[in-house]
Amino acid sequence: MNIDPILRSIVAVRSSIPEDAFTAETLGTVREGSGVVIRDNGLVLTIGYLITEAEEVWLTTHDGRVVPAHALAYDQESGFGLVQALGVLNAPAVDLGDAASAKAGDAVVLADGIGEFVEANIVARQEFAGYWEYLLDEAIFTAPAHPSWGGAALIGSDGKLLGIGSLRLQMSQGDEVADINMVVPIDLLTPILDDLLNRGSVNKPPRPWLGAFSAESNGGVVVMSVAEGGPAAQAGLRQGDIISEIRDEEVDGLADFYRKVWSSGPAGAEIPMRILRNGREAWLRIKSADRNNFLKKPQLQ
Repeated sequence: MNIDPILRSIVAVRSSIPEDAFTAETLGTVREGSGVVIRDNGLVLTIGYLITEAEEVWLTTHDGRVVPAHALAYDQESGFGLVQALGVLNAPAVDLGDAASAKAGDAVVLADGIGEFVEANIVARQEFAGYWEYLLDEAIFTAPAHPSWGGAALIGSDGKLLGIGSLRLQMSQGDEVADINMVVPIDLLTPILDDLLNRGSVNKPPRPWLGAFSAESNGGVVVMSVAEGGPAAQAGLRQGDIISEIRDEEVDGLADFYRKVWSSGPAGAEIPMRILRNGREAWLRIKSADRNNFLKKPQLQ
């Protein structure tokens, strides 16, 4: 595959976020990564955390031109973000591929917006649960890792877009530890793209959000921290609490925890949970919220 023509359609993304934004402390006030042109009118697909609460977005093209842009949408469930260029990019749209047909062992390329790319292979297709109340049923994992993964384009051997880079992780194989990238599959975009373009969000009730950052430990869920002012903090959930039950049902790992919370109803639903704190059991009732209500909305430049 000749990657050079595709590199023209991958742009660098730089955003600035107000210091008082909800995500400023955790994600920073200046964020940099990449994005991929998916429509000839300058619509760019990126990873959402780069543009969450952004007051300014700038795109840099392959030939070094800087173009202002507007943050259109961030879908919390998939993790995708959409940016609309406010000037001419002179970059053709990349065709969307079929991520469902991609399998372990396939040769791929992960490319960023400054022209750097890594020839890699898919090493796994499996569930991924993130500590920030995020879950993918079947994420794509590639190796070797790209050092600039955020918003990078995963390109299949047919030159089509298979996904957007999200994270850099480590994978253990025996005594060896390898750096890998986690990629959000492009197939998650197709069913929601029209909603994101027309409404700025998917046309369905938002999921209940707790504002708890959690990790899995021996099959249990341990609270690492809580978002200041979020539902979990207001209900008294604390760092170090172990969440053992949701609605009288035992929690079996991080993914199961999320699914039980999300099946409790839309945002605003009360989530009763049993926790273990300092060796003692306790019950909490957390009135969930819509995460988007805590975020600053994009402003048209």
